Amino acid sequence: MRIIAFLIIFSFNNMLQAQNEGQADINKNIQPTIMVIPFAPKGVQLRDAYEKNELVRIAVTKVKEGFDSRGVNTIDLRGKLKQSANTAALQDGQEESDKDDVIRNSGADIYVEVEATKDKSSTGNSATVIMTAYDAFSGESFANKVSTSQKFYTDNFDQLVQKALEKEIENFLNTINSKFNDIVTNGRTVTMNIGIEEGSKFNFESEVGKDGDLLSEAIETWIQAHSFKNYYHIQGITSTKLFFDIVKVPLRDDEGNNFRLSKFAGDFRKYLNNVGLTTSTTYNGNNIVISIKSK
Repeated sequence: MRIIAFLIIFSFNNMLQAQNEGQADINKNIQPTIMVIPFAPKGVQLRDAYEKNELVRIAVTKVKEGFDSRGVNTIDLRGKLKQSANTAALQDGQEESDKDDVIRNSGADIYVEVEATKDKSSTGNSATVIMTAYDAFSGESFANKVSTSQKFYTDNFDQLVQKALEKEIENFLNTINSKFNDIVTNGRTVTMNIGIEEGSKFNFESEVGKDGDLLSEAIETWIQAHSFKNYYHIQGITSTKLFFDIVKVPLRDDEGNNFRLSKFAGDFRKYLNNVGLTTSTTYNGNNIVISIKSK
């Protein structure tokens, strides 16, 4: 009996260990990848905001080091700036900012904008650091923290920035993780604005397909089947316009890669082609704008 009891306990402990290891793997897989960048005011390129302000460079580096020390996957801004400088995306006359280019091509789930300022006074010097986290996919704000160091009689602002970050970076990261875990569980939100081109023989009250569904009904059925956990919401519908203010999409695709909005819209385009419709599609952040016309 003792041998049997030992084997049961041993097997149970192994099962618990396997479950814990499995859970650890899951948690590891859903950790966000973060890139820390300087705040760039309107009209200022990201590269200039980083290279021309020593205090900002220090703050960006310290925030990244703070994340690294807590096991966060981070992306090095300097490497991405160098990569972007070697692409055609930064040609003269390009309207897009280097910030847009760096974020889009970074592979980051979240980017954190950092501002830093000095405060010099007769009672001592301090540094203030502002950190704001955004979803790289939609631009949605995740977290915001403002932290100011205590005053010291020193001009070593490197250390003052470090002191300011020690007060808030843990709370800041916890807020980011909470928001990110919500996305992992419930998906990201995109919007779909679907319209009928003028002169089209179809509208949303036209019957399509073999089952005789209205076009609006057929589209809603497709969206329900392809949205994450079948979660979506229609804000409004007319004979020529259909607006989904919420369509949930997953964080990752089936291969574990970042989910691509273009793939989702492409599958929707192919579906409409099968019922005799052609489309044109544009993207604005997490908003898909689709114009439908008959073939």
